[in-house]
Amino acid sequence: MTTMTETSARFREFKMPDVGEGLTEAEILKWFVQPGDTVTDGQVVCEVETAKAAVELPIPFDGVVHELRFPEGTTVDVGQVIIAIDVAPGSGDAPAPAAAPAQEPVESADAGDGDAPKGRTPVLVGYGVAETSTKRRPRKGAAAAPEAAAVAAAVQAELNGHAAPAPAAVPAQAGAPDGGRPLAKPPVRKLAKDLGIDLATVVPTGKDGVITREDVHAAATPAVTAPVAAPATSPAASEAPAAAVASDSARETRIPVKGVRKAIAQAMVGSAFTAPHVTEFVTVDVTRTMKLVAELKEDKDMAGVRVNPLLIIAKALLVAIKRNPEVNAAWDEANQEIVQKHYVNLGIAAATPRGLIVPNIKDAHDQTLPQLAASLGELVATARDGKTSPAAMAGGTVTITNVGVFGVDTGTPILNPGESAILAVGAIKLQPWVHKGKVKPRQVTTLALSFDHRLVDGELGSKVLADVAAILEQPKRLITWA
Repeated sequence: MTTMTETSARFREFKMPDVGEGLTEAEILKWFVQPGDTVTDGQVVCEVETAKAAVELPIPFDGVVHELRFPEGTTVDVGQVIIAIDVAPGSGDAPAPAAAPAQEPVESADAGDGDAPKGRTPVLVGYGVAETSTKRRPRKGAAAAPEAAAVAAAVQAELNGHAAPAPAAVPAQAGAPDGGRPLAKPPVRKLAKDLGIDLATVVPTGKDGVITREDVHAAATPAVTAPVAAPATSPAASEAPAAAVASDSARETRIPVKGVRKAIAQAMVGSAFTAPHVTEFVTVDVTRTMKLVAELKEDKDMAGVRVNPLLIIAKALLVAIKRNPEVNAAWDEANQEIVQKHYVNLGIAAATPRGLIVPNIKDAHDQTLPQLAASLGELVATARDGKTSPAAMAGGTVTITNVGVFGVDTGTPILNPGESAILAVGAIKLQPWVHKGKVKPRQVTTLALSFDHRLVDGELGSKVLADVAAILEQPKRLITWA
């Protein structure tokens, strides 16, 4: 799809592209430019996060930034214009930007799929403001002033020994202006619905009377306010609490689920309840593997690449798949077929600040040990920097997850959707082990292999896991079995 539109010979617009495989939205994480900045073809103007990764977007033409259509933190649908560029600056007065970037579009009371109401023009959501005059709610500060004054007068009167007159009633600020529909963005409406909150009862604090997320949360868990402290001579002084009761909302933090985290949740639920998982375990003596790792670190052919146990484990899994190719497959539900893969795109689970992602090494089965080491190093570095592309996470066939780096013995990993198996590697620890008839301290770890029982039966899964264990126990099998 095209990502550009031309509003005139002078101004060009850049749309949110589909940076993944059929993704429908992305969140703007950071703008690298502001209105008035000069940009050139290929310059990165912003970073966005999709359901798969964070991606930098380059602008495809030269000019001066005229307008940023959305602020940072906004989730934008694919195809919506996110930035306008003046490609012929200085040729005349530029029109004012259509909207300030700090203000997101607000759903109006007349939003719908029908024709635009008379005298109103379509906006991003709904049809904007009618031409007739409207009344805006007074700002929160202005509304609170009479109430604050009344409270202050009551306290002063009590201090002077006089009964305080009842404060005048302050009009409620909840609900919508003129009895219409409360103003709120679609995500806020959904939040209110999920929490069972009637927006008409929520006091708005946003600009122009817009209800915010914080307003909805405040309505769901209202703060408990302490009574005004009475003077020492008042009989109520001994009954007044020493400090205000903490608000219940201070005990919880709500984090919106979106981007990579949302995609992970959906994928894991789908995998867990679609593919029948089976997990098998084996504990193995990897002392010889650890010695091989130490030797490879001194090998000149491995200079410049990172050598660690994961490298040998990855190579062991690739050899086990070569010996048992039926495990490298996928289940085609639509056609009721098992699709055997004659290539291995080896996924490596990586923990990042945005959540767990699983980029994969394309055609890992064809790589030599030094090539595999280089690919692993590049994959991990890119993931830690948050630069993994959606393409790098697509098309995986089997995965390794190394939970041992957290000191965990092992786990029962959930399959990545579309894959047949995932190998969990536990912590490598020095343990007492029977070796050549005697109990000796040996380097030991536990492996766990989860597989889709629709296409991998117990025998096949057991053979794969046993082969991996045998290679790690006797690494020379990498030569004899490869």
